[in-house]
Amino acid sequence: MSAKTAAEAKQPAKPAKGGGGKHVYDVLKTEILSLDLKPGVPLDETSLAQRFTMSRAPIREALIRLSAEGLVEMLSNRSTLVSPVNLADFPRYVEALDLNQRITMRLAAQHRQPADIERMRKKAAAFDVACKNGGHLKMSATNKDFHMAVAEAGRNPYFTRSYGMLLDEGRRILHMLFDYIQESTEDELLGSEHHEMIDAIEARDVERADALAHAHTRGFHDRFRRFMGANYITDIELQVDHSE
Repeated sequence: MSAKTAAEAKQPAKPAKGGGGKHVYDVLKTEILSLDLKPGVPLDETSLAQRFTMSRAPIREALIRLSAEGLVEMLSNRSTLVSPVNLADFPRYVEALDLNQRITMRLAAQHRQPADIERMRKKAAAFDVACKNGGHLKMSATNKDFHMAVAEAGRNPYFTRSYGMLLDEGRRILHMLFDYIQESTEDELLGSEHHEMIDAIEARDVERADALAHAHTRGFHDRFRRFMGANYITDIELQVDHSE
């Protein structure tokens, strides 16, 4: 068999039969989260159907799923855009993240089982490896995996679902932040904090788990403020108590 041409190599892998919508969803989600598809870029169903060599029905299915996750906006004129990263809403986002992060940590400390702790340690180690090897998409994915392992240990699917959506929404911000941290002499990545969280959960220390979760959110906010101050603006404030 002859070697693939360069053009063929760039084509998306063929999805399994009946899995076209999921394949398109997976590819577009990766491109949106990694900022390969920039905020505000239009997504034309006809062009996407040509790119993925399939009908518009699975393309539409994928866009609807992405819209439900807040990653694309489907407008009234039937056009679709990659959702903007709305920095004006960042304080509200961090408020929601802080509350979700704290409750999931508290629940994990109350309800965790030995298998949960083992799983958290594996996910934290995977994040550490991703930080050493680079690649922002892998870093944000393994960061989410760790936090979802914590949420799942809390045994409350409602909080787990809402927390997962918040983490996905924040992954594009993380991509910008990871790039800044890796180039900064003042900041470092957050892996050690994950291990401290696991220790508190394993000890069933609910109050320490809560405090660490709050500090984790506050650290994310403060790092992002430094990033914005170095690159764009500085008038972003977090409505979360910094006195703890």
